[in-house]
Amino acid sequence: MFVDEAVITVKAGKGGDGHVSFFRAKHNPKGGPDGGDGGDGGSVVFRADPGLNTLLGFRGVPVWDAKPGVPGGKSQRHGAAAPDRVIDVPVGTLVYDERTGALLADVGAGDEVVVARGGRGGFGNEHFKSSSNQAPRTATPGEPGETRTLRLELKLIADVGLVGLPNAGKSTLLKALTRADPKIGAYPFTTLSPQLGIATLDATRRLVIADIPGLIRGASAGAGLGHDFLRHIERTRVLVHVIDACPADGSTPAGSYQTIRAELAGYSTQLAEKPEVIALSKVDLLGGERARDEAVGAFRSALRLGVDVAVLPISSAANTGLGALLEVVWTTLHGPNAKVPGWSS
Repeated sequence: MFVDEAVITVKAGKGGDGHVSFFRAKHNPKGGPDGGDGGDGGSVVFRADPGLNTLLGFRGVPVWDAKPGVPGGKSQRHGAAAPDRVIDVPVGTLVYDERTGALLADVGAGDEVVVARGGRGGFGNEHFKSSSNQAPRTATPGEPGETRTLRLELKLIADVGLVGLPNAGKSTLLKALTRADPKIGAYPFTTLSPQLGIATLDATRRLVIADIPGLIRGASAGAGLGHDFLRHIERTRVLVHVIDACPADGSTPAGSYQTIRAELAGYSTQLAEKPEVIALSKVDLLGGERARDEAVGAFRSALRLGVDVAVLPISSAANTGLGALLEVVWTTLHGPNAKVPGWSS
C-alpha cells in the first residue's frame, strides 16, 4: 500500500539525573562528594533507506520515542547515555514541523537527520565541589528531550515521470515498459497513487519510471488530486507527456497537451521547464501508418513545435514505438553515449 503522508509525534529521551552522595570509608569518614553525572537521553534520528517507497509504517504508530539516559550513581559512577532511536524513512521524505509549518529536513540518499535531540544528563554533586564548597549537596536533573509533532511527506524519486490527463494511457504504458502492475480502468483518476517501475534497455541501462495520477484542469490550484501528486513530479528528471491520439471526449491531442502544460506551469515554473518527451499514445486505433504520421503532423502543426521537440507515436497494446521511446528518453537524460557504471542485470 502506498502512503505518502503521515503525522507523528517524536519524543527524545530525557537526560539522566545527577546523583548526590558522599564517599565514606573507615579510613576516611569525611570523604568528599562522589555523585556522578546522568547520561544523555537518546535522540530520534531519521535514516534514509533506499529500499522503502512508502510511509505506511507510520500509520497506526502515532508516537516514536527514544529511551532516557541512566541516572548517575555513587562512587563517581556516571550514568550511561541512551542509544538513539533510529527510524528508517524513504529517500525523498520531507519533514515538516506540524505546528509552524517549517521544513526541517529533506532526507536524501545516505542522510541521517536528528529530528528530536535528547536531553543532556544532569550533573552530580561531585561536579560542584570546589575549594570554597567542599561538601555540595546539589545535583541537577536531566534536561527533557525534545518533543515535536512532525508531518511527513514523500516525494518519489524517479528518472522519468509520466504525465497526462486521466485515461491517456499512462498506466498501460508503465505496465508495457516495466514489470509494474498498476491498476487500470476507464474512469477518472485510474491511478490513485503513484506507481514505480524499472525499464531495462539493455545490460547496462535502466530507467526508473513513475506513473503520476492523471491531472485535470485546475490541478495546480488543488483541484482533484492535484497538489497531492504534482509534488511527486518535482523529483523526476524528464517528463513524458502521454497524449491520447484519439480522445473519446471529443477533445484534441493538442488541447490535452496544453492543459497539462498549463497545470505544470501553474504549480511550478521549474516543473514546466523540465526536459520533456511527447508520446502520442493509442495510435493503433488510428488505422495504418499513414494515419499515424498524419496525426503526428497535425499535432506538431497545431502546437507549432520545432524539430527539437520529440513526438513519438506509440501503442502500449500493440507494443509499437516503445523501444524508440525509451531510447529517446535515455538520450534526453544522459546523452547518446552514456552508460550506467557498475550496474548489470
